[in-house]
Amino acid sequence: MDAQRFDKAYANRAMLLFAAFSFVVLYIETMLIPSLPSIAAEYKVDAATASLLVSLYLVSGVALSPIIGKLGDIYGKKRVLTYILPIYVVAVGVTGFSPNFTFILISRTIQGVGLTIFPLMISLVQEEFPRDMIPRALSIIMAMFGIGSAIGLPLGSFVSNSFGWQFCYHTALPFVIVIVALILYYIRESRYKRPDVKIDYFGAVTLALSLSMIIMALSEGSTYGWTSIPILLMACVGLLLLIPFALYEKRIKEPIFDSKLMGMKNVLIANVITFFSGLVFFFSYQAFSYLFGSPAPLGFGYDIFRTGISLVPFAIVNAIAAPVLGRYIPRVGVKPFFLAGSVIAVAGFALASSAFTPNMEMLSELIGGLGTALVAIPTINLLVLSINGEEMGIATSMNSVFRFLGSSLGAPFAGLLIATYESRAAFQYSFYLAIACMVGVLVASLFADEILGHGRRIEELEGQVSI
Repeated sequence: MDAQRFDKAYANRAMLLFAAFSFVVLYIETMLIPSLPSIAAEYKVDAATASLLVSLYLVSGVALSPIIGKLGDIYGKKRVLTYILPIYVVAVGVTGFSPNFTFILISRTIQGVGLTIFPLMISLVQEEFPRDMIPRALSIIMAMFGIGSAIGLPLGSFVSNSFGWQFCYHTALPFVIVIVALILYYIRESRYKRPDVKIDYFGAVTLALSLSMIIMALSEGSTYGWTSIPILLMACVGLLLLIPFALYEKRIKEPIFDSKLMGMKNVLIANVITFFSGLVFFFSYQAFSYLFGSPAPLGFGYDIFRTGISLVPFAIVNAIAAPVLGRYIPRVGVKPFFLAGSVIAVAGFALASSAFTPNMEMLSELIGGLGTALVAIPTINLLVLSINGEEMGIATSMNSVFRFLGSSLGAPFAGLLIATYESRAAFQYSFYLAIACMVGVLVASLFADEILGHGRRIEELEGQVSI
């Protein structure tokens, strides 16, 4: 897309619709976290079983993302959204009326299809905005992730405690229906299609099974024991399946997991940074949650609602930083933000590892959250501005797989440290690991090729196509 072909009214409308959908999805998924104890009590299941509601949702998203991304490249992103969005709406609608735990488990698994929608949306944004305007558009959408999380935690806690967890879904459903209807009505079809390409069914199924088993093992290992037979079996089978998958993918023309794309330096670096960012985000979220919610002397002894409020700074700083980053990334490029974000995040988590009061911990949340925002938002720009539109669907889906893998590692690792040490040392080691990951981000970003900035002037373009 260039400035001459830029349809400002349509592009802004599409961006706002995608941002609204991102907000609702993150709100729905975040509000469920404080409700897990209520769900476990209602259906008479233990905490380990209740945690499957989060694990299976993540597994579904990981397994389906490469498939949905490839389908978007072949048949068109809008056409694929036409089938995926109604499925998500139905899953959200029925979850609040679940008659038993098995039903809610199935509906939550189906609901995981919502995670596959974001790569398609990012691809469509990349097609509608001129290159120098893409960072601002993506930043506005990314800001909704932070706002949705910031609102979902305290509001989900309040609604669940006051009216029951089902009411969370009942109140969210009308907004989901309206936004989905607007997306299906207003969004145009993708300009890029590859109808002559065949779907790699064997690769898709093998990758889905492998990732599902690995994610389940990582998600449930801290609950059932890392050395238990089911966990070891799932992990081993999942890893072994990657061998025939890799061998097969090298032999076919259009693989579901494109090694050629991964061979591109910026794509590889973006995926590595995404993995570390996802790990740190969920790792620190889990650590802060336990720190505020655990009884003294392990934690600060906050109740569910107060714990949710205490986690808001980490989420809200992402929402504030995102639109600001979108304005300055085209001017200075992505690499300065990688470097600054890594250093700031290290400082924040270093403070968190040594803080001993709630106020100091919340200050460390703000600093750490700002650092992770400065890293996460440029990463998606590095990816989408380094590849062409025909491969955007599969590239963004592959990136989502790395994000979900990192996310799935974060929470159980934090839980394992807390369960192992049962002292404040557990939180110190948790934040030390977050620091190590951000150092990894810093090192990886040094090898990236800059795709924006370098003193380029975009005032003329902004005058034509300002958002």
